[in-house]
Amino acid sequence: MKKLLASTILAAGLYAAAGSAQAAECGDVSIAEMNWASAGVAAYVDKMILENGYGCNVTVVTGDTMPTFTSMNEKGEPDIAPELWVNAVRTPLDAAIKEGRLLQLAPLLSDGGVEGWWIPKFLSDAHPDIKTVQDALGHPELFPAPEDPSKAAITNCPSGWNCQISTANLYKALGAKGKGFELIDTGSAAGLDGSIANAFEKKTGWLGYYWAPTAILGKYEMVKLSFGVENDKAEWDRCTAVPDCADPKVNAYPTSDVFTVVTKKFAETNTVAVDYLKTRKWDNQTVGKVLAWMDENQGTNEDAAKHFLENYGDMWTTWVSADVAAKVKAGL
Repeated sequence: MKKLLASTILAAGLYAAAGSAQAAECGDVSIAEMNWASAGVAAYVDKMILENGYGCNVTVVTGDTMPTFTSMNEKGEPDIAPELWVNAVRTPLDAAIKEGRLLQLAPLLSDGGVEGWWIPKFLSDAHPDIKTVQDALGHPELFPAPEDPSKAAITNCPSGWNCQISTANLYKALGAKGKGFELIDTGSAAGLDGSIANAFEKKTGWLGYYWAPTAILGKYEMVKLSFGVENDKAEWDRCTAVPDCADPKVNAYPTSDVFTVVTKKFAETNTVAVDYLKTRKWDNQTVGKVLAWMDENQGTNEDAAKHFLENYGDMWTTWVSADVAAKVKAGL
C-alpha cells in the first residue's frame, strides 16, 4: 500500500512538474485588447488557447492602434497585438521591423480588412445585373432616401470618420448627384447601423459605405459592389482620402492589411506562443457571425471568444496540435 501511495505521489509530482515546465516554457504573456469588437474577441481567443493549451500566464491589457503600436515600439510592451491594421502604421512599423524591435507575423484576417459600398443581398438577388456601383447609380428608384423617397440616397459615414472623406469624394467622382442621389450623413455609428437594419426590416434598397468584419455584416447579408477599377494608391493618397479634393477620380477602396505583431524580444524568448500565432487566422464571414452572436446576446469579448471556441472547432483546431486542442476544449 505504501509503495502504491508512493507511486501515486511520484506520478502526481511528475505531472505537476511537467505542467510547471510547460508554463515556464511559455511564461508570462501580455496581449492588447483593442477597442473594437473583432480585435477584442481575437485577444480573448488567444488568451484562452495560450492559457489552456500551452500553460501560459496571460494578461490582457487595454489597447488601440497608435497607443499600442507606440508602446510596443518604444517600451517593448505589450507582447502581442493580435489585430493590427498595419496600413495605419506602415512606415514606422517597417522601420521597427528593420531595426529589430518588432515582428509582423501571419495575417489575422485571411481576406484582410474590407471597405466599400454595399447593397443588401436580397436586392442583388432580385437585380443580378447590378454588379458595380455604376450599375446601382443607374437605378435611383431602387434606393429611396429615408426622408424623401422621391429621391435616391447613398449613405455615408458619420462626421469625423476618415471614410466620410473618401465616400464624399467618390460620390463627386461618380457624378452621383446628377443621377438623382443625395449623400446622407447618418450622424453616428448607431445611425449607420440602424439604416441598414431598417432597410432589411422594410425590404427596401440601401446603398452606402460599410466595412468588414463587423456584427452588422454578420447579421445582414450584404454584397460589396465593384467600382470597376483597381485601387490606385497614388490617387488615393493624392485625392480620394483628402478632404474636399477638387478633382476626384473613381477609385476602389484598398484592402487593409491586418496582421498580428509581436515584440522581437518576446518572439525570441517565447517560441511556443509565437509558433501558434504564426498559424492562426480567420475570415471576415466567420468573424462577422461571431460578432453578430455577441451583439444579439449582449456578450463581452470573452463571451464571444468562448462561443467561437465552442462552435467553430473545425477552424481553430487546425491552428494547434491535437493534444493542445484537447486541453483547450477541457478548459472551456
